[in-house]
Amino acid sequence: MRLLGIGLTLLLLGCRPAPLPEAAPGRDLQWLDARSAQQALASNEISSEQLVQFYLARIAEHNQRGYQLHAITDINPDALAQAQQLDKERAAGRVRSALHGLPVLLKANIATADQLPTTAGALALQGHITSQDAELVRQLREAGAVILAKTNLSEWANFRGENSASGWSALGGQTRNPHLLSHTPCGSSSGAGAAIAADFGLLAVGTETDGSIICPSAINGIVGIKPTRGAVSGEGIIPIASAQDIAGPMARRIYDAALLLEAMLTPAAREAIPASLTAAALQPANAGKVLLVRAYDEREPAVVSMLDNTAQALAAAGFEVVETAEWQLPSELYQAEFSVLLYEYARDLQRWLTDYQVPEQVNTLQKIVAFNRAQGERALAFFGQEYLEQAAAIDLVAAEADYIAALAQSRALAEAALNQYLQQGFSAIILPSYGPAWPIDHVNGDQFNFGTSTAAAVAGYPSITLPGGYSGVLPLGISLVGLPWSEPELIRIGALLEQQLAAYRRPGFIPALPADNAQATPAQPEPTQPE
Repeated sequence: MRLLGIGLTLLLLGCRPAPLPEAAPGRDLQWLDARSAQQALASNEISSEQLVQFYLARIAEHNQRGYQLHAITDINPDALAQAQQLDKERAAGRVRSALHGLPVLLKANIATADQLPTTAGALALQGHITSQDAELVRQLREAGAVILAKTNLSEWANFRGENSASGWSALGGQTRNPHLLSHTPCGSSSGAGAAIAADFGLLAVGTETDGSIICPSAINGIVGIKPTRGAVSGEGIIPIASAQDIAGPMARRIYDAALLLEAMLTPAAREAIPASLTAAALQPANAGKVLLVRAYDEREPAVVSMLDNTAQALAAAGFEVVETAEWQLPSELYQAEFSVLLYEYARDLQRWLTDYQVPEQVNTLQKIVAFNRAQGERALAFFGQEYLEQAAAIDLVAAEADYIAALAQSRALAEAALNQYLQQGFSAIILPSYGPAWPIDHVNGDQFNFGTSTAAAVAGYPSITLPGGYSGVLPLGISLVGLPWSEPELIRIGALLEQQLAAYRRPGFIPALPADNAQATPAQPEPTQPE
């Protein structure tokens, strides 16, 4: 693992770093939200350099040391220089966008044309430097964001093999949940979720195929937005499957997530969503009819009070709340989805390995499989590489017809499950996002209670999760799903619930609970492992 940066290397060596630049008297940089940071930057209360220094020190204190969260894999050695340059631009009257000078964390499967490696956490890609930015990174740089660091993830975005433990990678180690350190951070964007929850940064970009923005956001007690398919460019992101892969923002507040998403929208998305997302986060929601899914009340008692509070908040705001205990996706959907992911993994990952000039010894799936076998437990600790092996064995030509049929079937089933409500007068479907976090288990892998990300992931519809309640010390998220390009209205509803539920809590960094040895509720047919 490379950990670079002014002050950070000294801390890791046990030396004292240079003192941080002083912020304005009374300005506490801890647990700052992006809107407050924007205002403080505009009024010269703080500088971008101070923000970067603060987060570098925070990461140095608790990433590998302290709480040992293992949420960050690599620090950008140019982050301070970028911040200083952006401070100079601001002083000269040039402010690129509302994101100007704000530090952003990127998941380690997102390509950057700098000294940060793009690895997906895999030993086979250790130290791999890409020569060009992913499209979303180019947009962020143009908007004046500081690329601070890359975050740990479930290796290969949780699509290496069976029985994996979320948040573990060969290069990054095991990410831990800041609320309860013995428990999972969930999903392949686990490092981003834990980092934002632990105040390692203001904003992070995660990626999702099915659940890997929603689950880590919910389980770490933050906000995550999985946008409409095509809303954010996937160019440059180490893929699983272009049919479902999407990048999205992760933050502690709805406004902050909207701010980051707005900077990453594609031209097509800007046409489809003419409204300002940040403005939507500050506007009243349009009271309409919403569906509240109560199908998981018996699976997790704390969900009951969370949904009761949600129904009351929405009704008080003038919404018609219709409740249903019926929410079951057909098993054929999961089977077809997996077939699509496996085929596109073989096709899309190979394309990325070629386009981003991975070294010859690991520039095909077959070579990566062989490399991992040769490295043994160093590359394949805790679980295998069944998905890589299956993808490497696919004949793309021979399997194409079956893939096309599976793609059509999976989308039709997912869209039907959502459209029966969203095309019949409901402005949003509201569901508990995932069950509470479970103990990290490197023998048996993840032990889900339940999850609800699949329908929106496969259909390509937008979804938002935000803090909704707690099961003991463990956060619970509540998800909003809408029709394509309905992000502004989902953000308005989310902002209303954020204010009324007031469910966000700073993590307690609790080492463990006596109940950790208890078995988690066995997983049901859903969800698929968050990817």
